[in-house]
Amino acid sequence: MAQVDKKAGLLRKSSATKKPLKEKVVLMYDGIFSTEDPTKDNPRFWEELFLMKVNLEYLESKLESLDGEELMNIKDNINSLFQQCILALGEEHQIKVVNALQTLCALIRGVHQKNKSSSGFDIINMLMGFDKAELRMKNLMESLDSILCGEASESLKSLCLKLLLCLVTVTDNISQNTILEYVMINSIFEAILQILSDTPSRRVHGHDAVVLLALLVNYRKYESVNPYIVKLSIVDDETTLNGMGLVISQALAEYNRRYREKEEENQGGFFSTFTSMVGNMFIADADEKISVQTNEAILLALYEAVHLNRNFITVLAQSHPEIGLESPPVSLVPTTPTTPLGTTPPSLDIMGTTELPLDPNMQTSNLLITFLKYCSIVMQDTKDEHRLNSGKLCLIILTCIAEDQYANAFLHDDNINFRVNLHRMPMRHRKKAGDKNIPSRPLVCAVLDLMVEFIVTHMMKEFPMDLYLRCVQIVHKLICYQKKCRVRLHYTWRELWLAFISLLKFLMSNETGLLAKHNIFTLTLMVVNLFNMFITYGDTFLPTPSSYDELYYEIIRMHQVFDNLYSMVLRLSTNAGQWKEAASKVTHALVNVRAIINHFNPKIESYAALNHISQLAEEQVLEVVRSNYDTLTLKLQDGLDQYERYSEQPKEAAFFKELVRSISINVRKNVALNTLSQEVLLREFSTIS
Repeated sequence: MAQVDKKAGLLRKSSATKKPLKEKVVLMYDGIFSTEDPTKDNPRFWEELFLMKVNLEYLESKLESLDGEELMNIKDNINSLFQQCILALGEEHQIKVVNALQTLCALIRGVHQKNKSSSGFDIINMLMGFDKAELRMKNLMESLDSILCGEASESLKSLCLKLLLCLVTVTDNISQNTILEYVMINSIFEAILQILSDTPSRRVHGHDAVVLLALLVNYRKYESVNPYIVKLSIVDDETTLNGMGLVISQALAEYNRRYREKEEENQGGFFSTFTSMVGNMFIADADEKISVQTNEAILLALYEAVHLNRNFITVLAQSHPEIGLESPPVSLVPTTPTTPLGTTPPSLDIMGTTELPLDPNMQTSNLLITFLKYCSIVMQDTKDEHRLNSGKLCLIILTCIAEDQYANAFLHDDNINFRVNLHRMPMRHRKKAGDKNIPSRPLVCAVLDLMVEFIVTHMMKEFPMDLYLRCVQIVHKLICYQKKCRVRLHYTWRELWLAFISLLKFLMSNETGLLAKHNIFTLTLMVVNLFNMFITYGDTFLPTPSSYDELYYEIIRMHQVFDNLYSMVLRLSTNAGQWKEAASKVTHALVNVRAIINHFNPKIESYAALNHISQLAEEQVLEVVRSNYDTLTLKLQDGLDQYERYSEQPKEAAFFKELVRSISINVRKNVALNTLSQEVLLREFSTIS
């Protein structure tokens, strides 16, 4: 027995001193990283390499560990590896194609990581040789296009898209990624459209395809003619546009679903009961826990589609049973267990269903409803820069919609009504609205509700001025349409008026603090001019004469706010300060509001004295208003129904540049090619005829 133990001990000792064996693929990589031609001793080197499972981690880390001179010494071998990868993409052996795709991604990422400070031309030279780059990239893009448009397996197509995402996002600023010049010349636009128009393909690859398209559209968009912008702007195929709309809808609906789940979790249990018992003292803390990562990549795709393509506006209104119901759902082979795009993609169960998750209170849903719900969640919290930017993008999209004639026709159509359950921020002074109380109304009512909700819930120290300006502009554009087309919308206009009055009150109360950071008079003038629109043209678009009376009632009831505003702007316009001109414009804009107050207040006081009433009821005030319209003199103001149309360049260019940078970093961080198991591939490929 002792002899056996001694022998076992000796064996353990000898095994401990042995160096761990390197796997064969690593030894082959080492051959590439030497200055010798790897095929010198083994003519079948490349053929054998692509039959072996890729070690992405080793390949990338090895590239990063080399200094500039060492990298230049092996440039020929790297060029050969890049070329051999492209050749392998044409192989019938599917494992070789997969390994070539993964190797290309590691090669592109590794060389970029090592040469961050180098010019794009140096990187192209290092990867493929500058003299051969055009041909190499043409061959590569043709091979990828062929795989995406052909009968290749879903896993292979998924890897193709991930390689393209990897290629697009290797630099933070995609416009500095010189390799993309070749992606512009050798377009894969048609391949992306084919994925979106084919139901089974869209379910598996739609999210990646839409994000890829959104990124490609933003390559040097202000500096040169981008073919992806040109082509996206003229797409008119209904199936393709609906497919894109479905992908966006499903991603946003998934976000809404996850948020609602978290909200319900937060409302359950002892903590929720306890907080409600003590008057919701901790409501803010409870709300902070409801955090679901937003999806800027999909939101950017929606923006580009709405902004560039007039035909896409019709997709917003499409009720959503899924296209191609006769096609059976595809069985999905998950290629990545992690989030593939760094922004929240829809879960596979959502993507695989034949139609969108419908609102529990409605027969159908559509992209616009899903988007409005998404906005109502994202715009609740704008305290951090990330969510502030997300809210800004939502409002930019709504601005484009509010300017579009067809979108407005659909929004205001009284024959197409919906119940839209928007999310409302928890506030101590109001009860949570029940979902069942929401009436069925034209969709424009939900847009106005969203704007009112934002206005009343974001009057805070860190005042989001830019978002407020956009909100008020959206309301203005919608009212301009109503005035122009004489649309009498049955909406609770009083809520909007009171929201505006509360906003004016807040701006005055915080005059000193806000003026140190913002020109508050631009926003103030916009709000006052909206009141002027209601006063001047309200009889053409308010639903009933009594609605017009209610407008006057609210102006008279809240006259103190307008009096204080006039005093403030008069004070600033008579001083020789920086706000003199801006304040002066508000002074002139208040002329009709002040005329109403000065005309009706004495008559109301006289009526009260005559009837010995200390405080008049609303109906009594309205009676005085109705009987004294004839003697009121108002000044006609020009340009109330004019507005500057949205233009991305130059005003929004800096915003989109930073947004795309953030999306690029996120996508790069989460594109995962090394999680595709060889066993899954072998099993899948063994079933391919």
